[in-house]
Amino acid sequence: MSERILIADDDEVSRQLFAETLEQEGYRVDRAQSGDEALSLLRDELYELLIIDVRMPGMTGLEVTRILHEKNSSLPIIVMTAFGSIETAIEAIHEGAFDFISKPMNLEELKKTVSRALAQRAFRDRARKSEEENRDGDQPGTIIGKSTAMVEIYKTVARVAPTRSAVLILGESGTGKELIARAIHQHSPRARGPFVAVDCGALTETLLESELFGHVRGAFTGAMADKRGVFEEAEGGTCFLDEIGNISLNMQAKLLRVLQEHEVRRVGGKDWMKVDVRVVAATNQNLAELVRKGNFRQDLYYRLNVVAIHLPPLRQRLEDIPLLTHHFLKRYSQESGKSITGISDKCMELLCDYSWPGNIRELENVIEQAVALSNQPVFTPDDLPAAVRDRAASRFAHNLPQSEQFLFADTPTLEEVKKRYVLHVLKNAQGNISQTARVLNIDRRSLYRMLARYEVEPFFKHE
Repeated sequence: MSERILIADDDEVSRQLFAETLEQEGYRVDRAQSGDEALSLLRDELYELLIIDVRMPGMTGLEVTRILHEKNSSLPIIVMTAFGSIETAIEAIHEGAFDFISKPMNLEELKKTVSRALAQRAFRDRARKSEEENRDGDQPGTIIGKSTAMVEIYKTVARVAPTRSAVLILGESGTGKELIARAIHQHSPRARGPFVAVDCGALTETLLESELFGHVRGAFTGAMADKRGVFEEAEGGTCFLDEIGNISLNMQAKLLRVLQEHEVRRVGGKDWMKVDVRVVAATNQNLAELVRKGNFRQDLYYRLNVVAIHLPPLRQRLEDIPLLTHHFLKRYSQESGKSITGISDKCMELLCDYSWPGNIRELENVIEQAVALSNQPVFTPDDLPAAVRDRAASRFAHNLPQSEQFLFADTPTLEEVKKRYVLHVLKNAQGNISQTARVLNIDRRSLYRMLARYEVEPFFKHE
């Protein structure tokens, strides 16, 4: 069923023109003459997108946008006006609009903006439902995360997916670069075509050339038959080139021709073949630095880096750790036939305090290992690997700045040293009792008693 769009504009000519333009694209379009009528229709009907004029009799488009954003932030809204200004644009976005366009508008621009808005809605809906889908049994390829950084990535994916542009995904190993590449493919017009991935860092130059471009029989020793390459296999779809920073300069030149001319020639072959493939590349290296050093072609870098997506490491999206943990816990519990239903608060605190140098891949490995070894229905700290327990407990203390080192200018008693150290750790933990107790390696109840003995408010009770 095609998406349903509501257009609200008091100008009949504009209303009719925009509606006819979008109906020709296959959308179902309803029309409203005022903000009040638009709100009435939105109360009774379900729409995937609202396009609304700013200046109308009665309620303005910005007022409608604000009301709708407060009630249903998932509804994308495109604000349009014949009185365009930076102030109006900023206000429209501030009130929750997806985008702002000025009249008279280019109808092609309108269609592209509508396409981007609907794509973003679909992608954000998927992200918003990821937790519910996890409870219902989602698949291993689901993207999990609701942190600010991930929401921004969802927006970028939604905007770039409908286009033909090459995308470069940057991020540390284990951050989920291939999942993002698959999301771009799945939300693009090429979704019904193949998605073919190749790890450029795992193959020698000779094998990589054959893998990418294919070869003809007799091209080299062992080439017993013709073989199609990745670009041929991905015809009409997406080719994902992982670890692109590892390929040689010679291979870079051959890849550049594919991107420029959209054609390939098999190893040992004579004929060039046209290919229709979208390229998404990924790397954990700094390509700009490689270009500066002469180890990566600048022209290829610009061809690949039309749109860049920077995936943050897990340590910078701590609020996603509980979601990811429960996701992996359910998957591996089901696979192993175990009834592990939850994670203790202290166990989750340790997971959130760990730095995760291996990112999501390391977290998944930790949960899989814990599920395999645990015989309890709820995870406790003892189910975690020693490396996670020890590094999480010491991370806070190890990361203290030089100015926060614990020094003594006098010669205090042992009891006074103990008191000062406890208060020192509490201060640097910004009053966080759980974190302080972990650093001191005592339980919370013991820490409460110590703070009361040291007459620390609000733990000290006055007589």
